[in-house]
Amino acid sequence: MTKEKSLKDFLPNRNGSYFKDFKNQNHKNLITKNEVIKCIKTVMDPEIPVNLYDLGLIYEIKIDENNILIEMTLTNPNCPVAGQMPENVGKSIEQLEGLKSILVKLVWSPPWHKDLMSEDAKLALDIF
Repeated sequence: MTKEKSLKDFLPNRNGSYFKDFKNQNHKNLITKNEVIKCIKTVMDPEIPVNLYDLGLIYEIKIDENNILIEMTLTNPNCPVAGQMPENVGKSIEQLEGLKSILVKLVWSPPWHKDLMSEDAKLALDIF
């Protein structure tokens, strides 16, 4: 009897997340949400010429003493690079000074819809 497969079975680390611990105790400079957003805006969707933040794929950014938690989604669960996107987001943030840890989690609720896109993204894609 074979077990039915789910999306997480096709993701490289089996759970759709990215984690990195920097073991950095120096957090004299607290990282701001705007700094994190600026980093995320460098990550482009591989099929659409818009960054992930403006596409509305970043649902939550939490910062606690330079430990960063990001919850994100994708436009479609069948995205061929689903497992790679949390890592791309995490790696974009690694350049920030004083990081203690990064956790990027892929979530599917609520489902993504075009109303989550920024006005800039809608203009770039001719969506009204």
